[in-house]
Amino acid sequence: MLNKLVVVLGLLVLSTPVWAAPQRQVATLSTPGTERSLMLPAAVDRSPVIALGEAVDPGTGQAVEGYAFVHYRDEGARGGNPAKPPKGGEVCYSFLASGAKWKTVEPWVVNPSNGEGLDESFVASNLAADIAKWESAAEGVDILGSGSQTGEVLAADTVAPDEVNEVYFGDIDSPGAIAVTIVWGVFRGRPSERKLVEWDQVYDQVDYNWSGAGEAGKMDFENIATHELGHAAGMGHPSDSCAEETMYRFADFGEIKKQTLEQGDIAGVKALY
Repeated sequence: MLNKLVVVLGLLVLSTPVWAAPQRQVATLSTPGTERSLMLPAAVDRSPVIALGEAVDPGTGQAVEGYAFVHYRDEGARGGNPAKPPKGGEVCYSFLASGAKWKTVEPWVVNPSNGEGLDESFVASNLAADIAKWESAAEGVDILGSGSQTGEVLAADTVAPDEVNEVYFGDIDSPGAIAVTIVWGVFRGRPSERKLVEWDQVYDQVDYNWSGAGEAGKMDFENIATHELGHAAGMGHPSDSCAEETMYRFADFGEIKKQTLEQGDIAGVKALY
């Protein structure tokens, strides 16, 4: 495996991306069948968002931007400061960008093959069930469509969208990264003109062991997937004081609390859709 580099990341907020100094670092997202180097803008606060740049959506010919959202293991488990409780009245949700949501329903495909002993039918059915949680919270809106299984090698699209929403297990060459969701869309301009056009997900089976039952010392698939699918639907990370929300940006071994959506998650996706 390639030497791992520390990733310093940019922050995507409610309206438009906020960039720091133009200094750049290189990190690599390694997946079966492909290796891509990502040029990352340095960030002030090490937020887990990688700007992938601009490309053209092959389906519409429209200019779009890509972002990779990295789900890290909880810093508290490494001696970091625990999250402070949210202040009264704090809104515990954010969007990738205000108004950026799915305006057409697209299918997705998963290669559930993994070296962790997770049943392939469980992986596929659990993803569908996790999507249903977000759609139910959005009062029945069909957000991410239906899925299918494949045995083909899939590759997350870090350069440009390819009109296929892909999910699989692989290797994420970034220290502490549990999973990555890549989202392409229109995030600027009038909120009414913003939209999402593609999502891909990679679950790291090289640095982490996985479980379907919240086992100690392993990452629970449902716990992580529910969070990742929130990004695919258009949700961002809430404040670090909102540590009980599904979209809180860290996770830990044996954690299962993100299997269910919390008040902020529900309010956020309902407001978006």
